[in-house]
Amino acid sequence: MKNILDRNQNKADEVRNLLSSKKVLMVNIISSPGAGKTTLLERTCEELGSKFRIGIIEGDITTDRDAQRLKKYNIPIVVINTEGGCHLDSHSISKVLDSFDLDNLDVLFVENVGNLICPSQFDLGETFKLAVVSTTEGDDKPGKYPMLFREARAVLLNKIDLIPYTNFNFDSFSSDLKKINSQIPLFEISSTRGDGLKGWYDWIEDEINKMH
Repeated sequence: MKNILDRNQNKADEVRNLLSSKKVLMVNIISSPGAGKTTLLERTCEELGSKFRIGIIEGDITTDRDAQRLKKYNIPIVVINTEGGCHLDSHSISKVLDSFDLDNLDVLFVENVGNLICPSQFDLGETFKLAVVSTTEGDDKPGKYPMLFREARAVLLNKIDLIPYTNFNFDSFSSDLKKINSQIPLFEISSTRGDGLKGWYDWIEDEINKMH
């Protein structure tokens, strides 16, 4: 395992240096299946597509269904099927970067395979990790999967409109998150209804601008 992680880290450093030289922000989006990554990307493309040049890498075990949902935005999208693998790695990212015109890209979103454990362990060469969790998963995710929340640059708590229909305890979620990463920004959103998305848009726009 150590050898695998070492090889992955070496390639990740290469990817990060390349993207930095091209001034491209790469965001590694990590969540459980069904937390709302693709819907978040749809809304983000709608809002920021006219301001920034966006590219997307879609990681999935099989199919290209998520990529098909994003094709309407007329942006470059590459699908990586892991054929059973529970995460993307830096080597798979490196192989597809040639598919993008990095000189004409501002931000590259990577929708990682739906999983809170394996993707957190593998550096892709990203600028930062973004944790997306939903209220329907329960409020215990920071406590149970601390590595992701320790390493993420920000957390998006999705489906806040469904809290009345769940036993989600926001105070418990927030308390666990602060114990792990006291300074991390937390955005409470509903990607389907649009609640709280302006704060996310402003934040990610600022992060993109920092690269230039």
